[in-house]
Amino acid sequence: MVVVKEIPIWSLPFSLGGRFADLTEWAASAQTGSSSLYLAAAATLGTMGLWWVWNSRPTGKVVPLVDPNMQTRELPDGSRVCKYLKTDNLMRCMHSDALTLYDAVRRGARVSKNGPMLGYRKKQSDGSEPYVWVNYNEAIDRSVQIAHAFRTLGLEAGQNTLIGIYAKNRPEWIMVEHATYTFNNVLVPLYETLGAEACIFILNQAEIELVVCDAVEKAMGLLKEKSNCPSLKHIVIMEPISQELKDLAEQENVNVLTFDELEKIGRESTDKKPHVPPKPDDLATICYTSGTTGTPKGVMLTHGNVISDGTALEYFKYTRLDKDDIMMSFLPLAHMFERVVQSVVYTEGGRVGFFRGDIRKLPDDIKELAPTVLPVVPRVLNRLYDKVMSEVNKSGIRKALFTAAMAYKSRELNNWIIRNNSFVDNLVFKKIRDGFGGRVKLMITGSAPLSENVLTFVRCAMGCAVVEGYGQTECVAASTVTIEGDPTPGHVGVPAPCNAIKLMDVPELGYYSKDGAGEVCIKGVNVFKGYYKNEEQTRETIDSDGWLHTGDIGRWTQTGTLKIVDRKKHIFKLAQGEYVAPEKIENIYVRCSYVAQSFVHGESLKTCLVAIVVPDPDVLPGAAAEKLGIKGKSMEELCELAEVKQMILDDMISCGKKSGLYSFEQVKDIYLSHEMFSVENDLLTPTLKSKRPKLKEHFKKQIEDMYKHLD
Repeated sequence: MVVVKEIPIWSLPFSLGGRFADLTEWAASAQTGSSSLYLAAAATLGTMGLWWVWNSRPTGKVVPLVDPNMQTRELPDGSRVCKYLKTDNLMRCMHSDALTLYDAVRRGARVSKNGPMLGYRKKQSDGSEPYVWVNYNEAIDRSVQIAHAFRTLGLEAGQNTLIGIYAKNRPEWIMVEHATYTFNNVLVPLYETLGAEACIFILNQAEIELVVCDAVEKAMGLLKEKSNCPSLKHIVIMEPISQELKDLAEQENVNVLTFDELEKIGRESTDKKPHVPPKPDDLATICYTSGTTGTPKGVMLTHGNVISDGTALEYFKYTRLDKDDIMMSFLPLAHMFERVVQSVVYTEGGRVGFFRGDIRKLPDDIKELAPTVLPVVPRVLNRLYDKVMSEVNKSGIRKALFTAAMAYKSRELNNWIIRNNSFVDNLVFKKIRDGFGGRVKLMITGSAPLSENVLTFVRCAMGCAVVEGYGQTECVAASTVTIEGDPTPGHVGVPAPCNAIKLMDVPELGYYSKDGAGEVCIKGVNVFKGYYKNEEQTRETIDSDGWLHTGDIGRWTQTGTLKIVDRKKHIFKLAQGEYVAPEKIENIYVRCSYVAQSFVHGESLKTCLVAIVVPDPDVLPGAAAEKLGIKGKSMEELCELAEVKQMILDDMISCGKKSGLYSFEQVKDIYLSHEMFSVENDLLTPTLKSKRPKLKEHFKKQIEDMYKHLD
């Protein structure tokens, strides 16, 4: 998780623009129902910004990609595509000379004229640690040498050879990936949070002979499980090998090499065979998803799948990527969201800088790199928002200034203006932007829902295009994305250029396509080929007409965008017959003042819901002191106090009412846990989704006690 330092009020987001007349009009319109502090804030900002706004004009006016009032059109089969598509033929790729990932990086080398491609921080003699760069041709040449080394080690060319990679993001990851493609092999990423049992399952199912690791510890972990992984023959390590590792490898009859030794084998090979480039319909990767239950599922994705999914960035005309762009890489490359964005950057000849592998040092890495493109996940933005709001709420004047500034900046957003050069941007937002390097022009978020207030805050604070996508691994990553400049939060945009979206009836939950609602189903060239060696689950997920059933419930908005409103998979029925979607309720409760995490539970023999709640450690101690007079208690002690529990429950009920929850959707009792749900304690998946069966088992006694009390 990104650690955001305490931010003073003068680094918070504001924005004034246009002429002073606009400012006074805004201040006057804000008087109704506002406090004197609010008006003082408006007057202060107006006075301080008078010279600036008088001598400047708003810039950054975005011309909408399509009519904002109706962004999609309906096809004869009832599905929808973005109005940007002038025909019913879905776009396969943006460039005819980059039909595979093998082609894409070579196109990038030409476009950039062998410019910088892969960056990493390297300590210098003077103590500084700048980013240094590997150029395109060097990265390609090294990947080719690695590919030849794979042949020398006995790995055959073609789709039957699957190569594992078990590493954090770094330049070598990308070189191994493209070495895999050079002879049409298939890449299979592993990652730590899968757990040993899942890794063994993957190695055996994919019959992997060679795994590239970044650390000795990971290699040791694989060697210790060698008796359960008969196919494993070679381990390559990106750092020096310890004697303990050598001894264990010899004992287990596994060939262990350093990355340097692997490259040397390739360079010195005397039998360099011609490349076997992949075709668009060939597999590029098998991406295993941990899921919330059961064994991992291997999602088979082709080169054409990945390249076509990158067309989602074709919508970004205002922030179009080119060879001068720099992307920050810290989201796991084992997941497709990061990989598909990187593939577009490489196709356009841009560069990617990698973090040092330590999430605690990520803020410093971002400031040093100064990226223009930044893929993020909601937890990063939520953390930023929480820190800023904690600072804002320290005084009435700060809160008034923040509210006033957000109101004006939101007005600019509603007029499709994206900029960061106004008086208030420079007065208050600048330090936030500088914390991200000061040059971000495009921020992409996905993988989980982002609350409306956080999304609007980030758009105001960053002064750049902030877009939200929706999808799943089975369609590579994005199946929808919001168009640049769309100021309306709470939806996930329009179908990507490579796919159509259809909402299908879910009668048991009362969702019907005739009403513009139903299960979100996807058809297009980004839809996966199926689950590896699992035809039964493939048939359950892709129907006979080729529609991928996501299990999510969506609704078309009045402007033709998609809104995710429910989850089909985890729906359950209460004793009185009411259907409940716990994830929808959890997404509402997490916006409450004191809630960091929640797990809403119900049973078919019970008439009401209960919840496990993890209070926010940054908020609860202060609130307990201010509202209850309780001071000097630890989080564990606070969670045991009845008055603290009641304060949190009351706030949750109030928040639920404001968000439109029905009475039967509100929890009737809660248990406070000071322990966060995490990947480490096996209560979250690696993509930070709740493992509902695990949570139910972990809190079995507390759930039973709550129901006994309610009965």
